[in-house]
Amino acid sequence: MLEGSADELDAAIAQAPNEPAVFVIRVKEGQPYLARTNLLRRRLLRLVAERSQTSRFLNLRSVAARVEYWPFASRLESSLLLYELARTSFPDNYQRFLKLRSPFFVRLVLNNAFARTTVTTRLTTAEAVQYGPFRTRAAGEAFETGFLDFFQLRRCQEDLMPSPEHPGCVYGEMGKCLRPCQEAVSAEEYRSESQRVAAFLETSGDSLVDSIVRQRDQLSESLEFEEAARTHKRLERVNAVLQARDELATDLEKLSGVAITRAIEPEAVCLWFFWKGRWHAQQTLSLKVVEGRPAPMDRRLKEAVAAVAPASRSSLRERQDHTALLSSWFYSSWRDGEWVPFADLSSVPYRKLVNAVHRVVHATT
Repeated sequence: MLEGSADELDAAIAQAPNEPAVFVIRVKEGQPYLARTNLLRRRLLRLVAERSQTSRFLNLRSVAARVEYWPFASRLESSLLLYELARTSFPDNYQRFLKLRSPFFVRLVLNNAFARTTVTTRLTTAEAVQYGPFRTRAAGEAFETGFLDFFQLRRCQEDLMPSPEHPGCVYGEMGKCLRPCQEAVSAEEYRSESQRVAAFLETSGDSLVDSIVRQRDQLSESLEFEEAARTHKRLERVNAVLQARDELATDLEKLSGVAITRAIEPEAVCLWFFWKGRWHAQQTLSLKVVEGRPAPMDRRLKEAVAAVAPASRSSLRERQDHTALLSSWFYSSWRDGEWVPFADLSSVPYRKLVNAVHRVVHATT
């Protein structure tokens, strides 16, 4: 932290490190100036240094009261720092300041008597299965269209008033919809189909894949080889849809993992756990041997996992923000570090995590 008169700030800034940092210039009145830079000292000198009044560049010398800064070693770290500071400094419009864009999700709306899917950027607390995040709306729509081909769920967005007089649609004519609009099935029969779709999304396709595999094997055992071959072709189409989805896409209730990034300290990494819809506090893991034999890496990682605090459930807005931060980092061209997903803290893949830690450390040495 740097503070004092203009001349005192000049002297303090001259001693500031010229390295990547997030900084805040607190002003005497009004909102602070918050930014990220790769060269802290040079940026502060431009903003606070004495300059001709005719200069067109922003100058905060006359209003600056205090400067605070936080060095960072990775873009993920800087993004999370900026997010926390922006929420405090600009509570009403921090999302606009950060240009934080929510990713896309496929939502299975279950609080409707006739469940349907939709692609959206908004999370909900209503009864639904939410699957994602996807890079783009096009990616979400492609996944939605692909998996719906294996079910008979309706694709229309209207609020249905079932009637035998309803004109229906092309999907009903093609056998890709149970036609609840025309009362071709009962509400219970349609609900059973929507539950199959929910199981597909909640298991990331495993429920359908397992069902098709069992069916294929039974047909083979019954020597119905032609039907078994057609069933195998169907299995290949399902796998193609699953393989084409974006890497992070899963049931959002199960979206968990740990990001491994560089640390400021040499021969060390930062562990960022994403669990239960939010980022948890950073943990630093040093690989430097100080004295004696180092503790086994897997044991130290288990201690790090055990230290993840079971915080109270995040608000809907916070959960959406944190998922957006994960998506923007993971899908970006500037992603630095590794991501190791897991279903739950009890099933962390420690071997993959150890390998990822070593790759990040070796990439920075």
